[in-house]
Amino acid sequence: MDYLSEIEGKQAHDPMFLEKMKESSSSSSSCLCVPGPVIVGAGPSGLATAACLKEKGVPSVILERSNCIASLWQLKTYDRLRLHLPKQFCELPLMGFPTGFPTYPSKQQFVDYLEAYARKFDIKPRFNETVSQAEYDPTLGFWRVTSVGVKGKEMEYVCRWLVVATGENAEAMMPEMEGMGEFSGDIRHTSLYKSGEEFREKRVLVVGCGNSGMEVCLDLCNHNARPSLVVRDTVHVLPQEMLGTSTFGLSMWLLKWFPLRLVDRFLLIVSWLMLGDTARFGLARPHLGPLQLKNLSGKTPVLDVGTLAKIKSGDIKVRPSIKSLKRHAVEFVNGTTENFDAIILATGYKSNVPSWLKEKVMFSEKDGYPRRPFPNGWKGEYGLYAVGFTKRGLLGTSMDAIRIAEDIQRCWKEEAKHRLAFTNSLLHQSSSL
Repeated sequence: MDYLSEIEGKQAHDPMFLEKMKESSSSSSSCLCVPGPVIVGAGPSGLATAACLKEKGVPSVILERSNCIASLWQLKTYDRLRLHLPKQFCELPLMGFPTGFPTYPSKQQFVDYLEAYARKFDIKPRFNETVSQAEYDPTLGFWRVTSVGVKGKEMEYVCRWLVVATGENAEAMMPEMEGMGEFSGDIRHTSLYKSGEEFREKRVLVVGCGNSGMEVCLDLCNHNARPSLVVRDTVHVLPQEMLGTSTFGLSMWLLKWFPLRLVDRFLLIVSWLMLGDTARFGLARPHLGPLQLKNLSGKTPVLDVGTLAKIKSGDIKVRPSIKSLKRHAVEFVNGTTENFDAIILATGYKSNVPSWLKEKVMFSEKDGYPRRPFPNGWKGEYGLYAVGFTKRGLLGTSMDAIRIAEDIQRCWKEEAKHRLAFTNSLLHQSSSL
């Protein structure tokens, strides 16, 4: 099926369409009509969607602002990172991990897997193209996607379907703190942290007690730094494995047989037996159970990989929220003040969709997530789709990618039938003349 012929048909019979295309060509240096979907983002979400589409015979174009696939993993993660869930819950559709990979693959092993995935399905993103705007044009009946290259050259893509695959972690979240400009030490987000080696013997304050914050603290300890951890809220800390299997896998199995509240109760009892009362060490638990909290807010429980033992031993100090920063020190809300050489912000990421997608129905302008909750947030209007916004990691990504490919393939086939019928009708009319 060739959408170029559809556009040509509209140009021949619709003067307004022709005028729109003239406006496009005059305002943009280049314009390309894409026969299949345009996918924004070449992370795991974009790759999975492109592979599922290709398997169904639907071509696609991926636009990626960085110079590589999975730029978050390759460029913005720390060296010791491993998948927090077993590999069987993190594989993309149509291709599993190599059998020789460990249960929890390393950062480099996961990147190697993604690169092999792209090679297998012959996925070749257009790198160094930052999407500045995407908007549905009702006159054309197509999406118009504008990207900016490294030298500022603009390119416009006209497509029937648009897949938003920029995900939940597009931009680092940098909190505002009183005195940030006064602090003389290093302040950086975890996206710029690689290893504790450069902080050896230094006093480091890590802000944020999610999986990244806890693991950065452990990494700092292993490099003989002196870390402290700011815990601003309640948090569920669970062992990475229970009863000889992964906590996540065990939870998924239990949910097949028992209600969520009973599974939560089981997880908390076993965690208490294995880890003790975490509140004694400054890590108070929320009132809601870990699975219920995840379903309601998307907040992921921390899977402990050794950090809690360092907190218990005193190698990692737990501190309350920050009140303000001084030149060489940090003042906390409990009135205490301590000196620090550096601050690492493990404060997470956010979606950047509202900054470039000119659409207000499917995506929330407030947080850049689909307004409809999982599992119904993957499809919008006029051929708009979202992948990787489920707050359920790579498992949610795979589910979205499969659904999107099936839906686009159905439209692809239906429109191909209409075009074939139209072509046959024209041929019949011409033969009758």
